[in-house]
Amino acid sequence: MHPLRVVTLEMSFKPFKDGFSPANVEKVCRELFRQWDALTRHAERIQIMLWTSDGSEILEFTGDLDAEMAWAMYIGGANRSHTFQYDPKREALHARHYDYCANPPKLTYRTYAAVIAALKRIGGELTGKPVAVGATFDPGPEFAKSRFKYEWHPEVCLGASMGEATMVCCYAHLKGDTRRYAAYPAGIPDGLPFGTFLGKQSKLFLAAMGFDYLWLSNGFGFGMETWGVKGAVFKGDRFDPARRHECGEKNLEFWKLLRAELPTTPIETRGTNLLTGTDIGGDGVPLRAIYHGGFNLQAPPNSPWAALDNDFGLELTGWMSHIAELPADNRSFPFRYYIHDPWWLNSPWLDRYGREAHDIYLPGAVSRMEADGSVQIADHLNMLTVDDSLGDMPVRVPNEVIPHLLECRRTAPDQAGPLLWAYPFDEYHDHAFGADAAVEEPWFGDWLIRGAINEGLPLNTVVTTTNFLRIADATPAAVAGRILVTPVPRAGDPMDARLRAWVVAGGKALLYGPTANSSAELRALIGVAAAAPISGECQISLALADDRCAEPAPRRVKHRELLNCGGCGEVATDARVLATLVKGEERRAAATVNRRVEWNGGAVAWVRGTNATEYRNGHHPTPDSPAESFPVDRLLRLALVEFGWSLRAERRSPGQPGPTVTIHRSANGWWFAGLTRSTNVPLRLRGPEGAPMLLGHEAWVEDGHALYHLPRAWRRECRVFVDQAQAGEVACVEGTHEQMGTIRRFWVKGLKDATVTIYPEEGRTAKVLVDPVWPFFMGHPVEHTVEDGGRRIVCRHVTGNLGVIW
Repeated sequence: MHPLRVVTLEMSFKPFKDGFSPANVEKVCRELFRQWDALTRHAERIQIMLWTSDGSEILEFTGDLDAEMAWAMYIGGANRSHTFQYDPKREALHARHYDYCANPPKLTYRTYAAVIAALKRIGGELTGKPVAVGATFDPGPEFAKSRFKYEWHPEVCLGASMGEATMVCCYAHLKGDTRRYAAYPAGIPDGLPFGTFLGKQSKLFLAAMGFDYLWLSNGFGFGMETWGVKGAVFKGDRFDPARRHECGEKNLEFWKLLRAELPTTPIETRGTNLLTGTDIGGDGVPLRAIYHGGFNLQAPPNSPWAALDNDFGLELTGWMSHIAELPADNRSFPFRYYIHDPWWLNSPWLDRYGREAHDIYLPGAVSRMEADGSVQIADHLNMLTVDDSLGDMPVRVPNEVIPHLLECRRTAPDQAGPLLWAYPFDEYHDHAFGADAAVEEPWFGDWLIRGAINEGLPLNTVVTTTNFLRIADATPAAVAGRILVTPVPRAGDPMDARLRAWVVAGGKALLYGPTANSSAELRALIGVAAAAPISGECQISLALADDRCAEPAPRRVKHRELLNCGGCGEVATDARVLATLVKGEERRAAATVNRRVEWNGGAVAWVRGTNATEYRNGHHPTPDSPAESFPVDRLLRLALVEFGWSLRAERRSPGQPGPTVTIHRSANGWWFAGLTRSTNVPLRLRGPEGAPMLLGHEAWVEDGHALYHLPRAWRRECRVFVDQAQAGEVACVEGTHEQMGTIRRFWVKGLKDATVTIYPEEGRTAKVLVDPVWPFFMGHPVEHTVEDGGRRIVCRHVTGNLGVIW
């Protein structure tokens, strides 16, 4: 199994509902570590992250250990209430809050420190591993009563993610007061930067309580509006690039001020709920400068919001864009899984996920590439949280969740997947904060990839373009055979010439975005030329196969210039057109492909891209209904057919949602995983070597595709691809060893004059027989070749049942 450096168990103080007596603290702590032993035994060390309050315990700390501390003893919003039309009695959790139990115990700072010490002692005794405990700072109004944020110093609440003046902004300044604080006994001086105050208070508080690190929650430290796309730069109806430098400098100054007062304490971050592109284009967040600033922070994990809004494209795209590059002084990154919510009376594993593991399977396929070509996966696991809103720790949750986590790590990616996202981390910063002021480009590009992943694009390996250039020159085998997915580079970008060389030398690339700022040479490679842009209400005409749909699918497209880097202004020259955008008599290329004999098998597909969405306030833009408009971000998946990959949903109605799919490689095998949003929508799959046979499934093989009816959440190994002309049911099933010296046997049943490509486990020599009889030592010989040093076996003209053993 891949090395696991840290397991972090996040918890509130609600499990101590029977009080803070030494006996009760001992009982709760022992149960905590016992429940999670099957996971923590695999970690080098353990962390406990405490959601005891909301960070106000840091801000209001005076140094008096016997002072009572406000803590998160509520269900529902602690500080802000809302009125809802259909809640006349104000019973909803967003309208009021409730005590989580009768007579919640009172908590002092001294008691708090004693519990922290007990967690470390008991954890160390039970696990034999070092146990660190982390404090949390949250900028919002949800968890605990905060006098500091909403009574004493509301001027720091510049963000409006949960209503006007609800979220502390990291670069706010404080008005002076005369209250006593641990770091400012005589009060806060007027105009003090919040970063300085938080740093000084945290240093004293963490030391007094015995904390080992600090977690900055809910996007704090990464802009002003960390939950929504509308911010200091994107105003909802326009981009205001003039503010990008001001916001970026303020954001960077926060980190400098915080670290000046808190220089050595490890800092972990939640990051925004969004994407690097929307962080830059929406709020002027200088993520590169923060990562390279020497601040010793950990890159953010995946956002837990997919459990709330089912936007797994946003989760995966946001995570990959945030980890494409890592902080220079902290080259690890975490995966976070949402099992309980200790505040809002829901437990995602039990209710939102319905005890289905798709939000483990999909992120479990994500990896990033370093400059040396090695593949890196998350080596920190965070469990949010081990307790529920009532303070209970139901043992069935770790019992059910841990096996999925461990299996995903056992078979995690160890090389790049078939699609490789070359992410322009440096270029996005250069062009957005440089003279071009191109803040809309990263916004558009990342939001398009979000939509494409939601539409089934199996993109789950990321590399910065800077690292890709190094890999392509020094270790090209690490990226050989991959389909490079990347936005159209600007003329003069280092990626421009290298991308053209990649295709001409036999590489495959799927490009997206407008070509207006690209080089003439790249436009010629793509096979398009500039024309007057069109936008607004259009129709789309497809020359490639769409998903099957029993009812007529809409072909209306509304291309809004604001969120799409202007209009569509390309016409094909010598490229083959895959999709055309039509407005009246005007026709513009929406997707093309170009390949030439002299490119040695190289090919370039291009999708202009349309974010078929409109911002109407709220956190995210509102997508056009797929029942009424064609989802143009689907074109990236459909275009994969030009590279031998085909993933097709089969709908009865165009409004039915399709699956989200990942494909990764592990131990020379292929792993397919997905979320089936509607179990009434089957999936047809084909790879360059035929239909993938998912282990443990039957498939109807026809037209080169395998048709699967898959459950809500699924993750299956694939070591066999089948290509046969005759239709029929083909099954791939595990078999028993029943032979000394073997470790595995499986069967491929129902073959009809098929070509079968087998991928044995790394380092294993496979034996194949047709229709062997028990005890399976003998069977019909198979015409086959061993290729790629034994990593691939190709069997031809196979009819019947094929036994594979190693």
